[in-house]
Amino acid sequence: MHPTAPAGPHPPPAHRDPNLLRWLGAYTASVMGDVVYFLALSWCATRAGGPSLAGFVIAAGALPRAVLMLGGGVVADRFGPRRVAVVSDATRCAVILAAAAVLMLTAPRLWLLVPVALLFGVVDAVFMPAVGALPPRLTAPGQLARVQGMRGLAVRLSNAVGPVLAGAVLAAGGAAGAFAASGALFALSLALLLTVRTNDVPEGAEPASPARELRDGLRYVRRHRLLAPLVTVIGLSEMCFSGPVAAGLVLLADARGWGAAGMGWIAGAFSAGAGGGALLPAVASRIPRAGLAVSGALFVTAVGTVALGHSRSLAAAVVCGAVVGLSSGFTATVTGALVQTATDPRYLGRVTAVTALCAVGLAPVLFPAVGLTVAAWGAAAFFTGCGAICLLGAVLGATVTELRRAELQSPDRSLGAEA
Repeated sequence: MHPTAPAGPHPPPAHRDPNLLRWLGAYTASVMGDVVYFLALSWCATRAGGPSLAGFVIAAGALPRAVLMLGGGVVADRFGPRRVAVVSDATRCAVILAAAAVLMLTAPRLWLLVPVALLFGVVDAVFMPAVGALPPRLTAPGQLARVQGMRGLAVRLSNAVGPVLAGAVLAAGGAAGAFAASGALFALSLALLLTVRTNDVPEGAEPASPARELRDGLRYVRRHRLLAPLVTVIGLSEMCFSGPVAAGLVLLADARGWGAAGMGWIAGAFSAGAGGGALLPAVASRIPRAGLAVSGALFVTAVGTVALGHSRSLAAAVVCGAVVGLSSGFTATVTGALVQTATDPRYLGRVTAVTALCAVGLAPVLFPAVGLTVAAWGAAAFFTGCGAICLLGAVLGATVTELRRAELQSPDRSLGAEA
């Protein structure tokens, strides 16, 4: 049995709900642990065998995550997202702390780094759909936009603080210290998750085979009049911003002669804008015509991305980066809330797995396209292509009636007088 959240008539708003804030703290610690782990893994692999080995080790972790992500959604729906998140978080913690213990005794070697990356990728494929499926079991539907905004801010905070923390612990304690710090963050995440209470969800039919449940989940998405186009829009909006654009920024800054400092300014402006885009739904009392707002934000993203690729001055590129970050952060937050509002809770793990696969799982496949495109046609062509993909998402969102008319429940209606 797991703790059950009380189902009062007027749950507190998200930013004042202790139960939800514990989930947010667990999620933040987990994302920060991920950042420290990946940087420590890359550093160890580079020290052990150079950049080529680093790429091989990172790919060893990314591949199982991409391949098994949909299966992780099945596991989350079958056993409950809280239970799965707790078990997978505990497993990640144990794996990373064990690696830290080994690294205290020996230098980083391929025989250690590859199994750690593989196992971590497998567990991550289960953890991500589970922890992402928890919010609808923690709060009222009208609070989901705020929750997604708070979650987006947590990601930006972790991405800002994580590299600084990783650099500090690598300098002070080496590889073992960095892995230990990452394991400690996963332990904190686990401790907070254990205190989170969830609402019960009505039981469905008897569980079928995992393959049947996966097919049922994919069929549910495909036949859903809102989720089918919404997941497609999420894929189009995320595929360039889950990693490839970051790589494109490196090549753009190099081509323009802005150097690492210029790249840092653009990336920082993008992150600040994305944080603002996530903050807007978190503090807004209402987002009218949410589906149409997503299409408008994607149009801004498309124009800003093309302008970024054609910028000739660093100042213009920084402004474009901030605009793109703002619009893409808003899009990710609102589409995430729409998915969680529209999805039957019994399918939420599988649907979350599909959207997570669109957001992060396909990045390793797209990375080679960045270098090939820039080498053949230049950095401006790559950013123009990304803008075209975002524009396609904007057009789809504006032309599909169910998506164009999609609405988020107002927090006022879900909280009554407490809102």
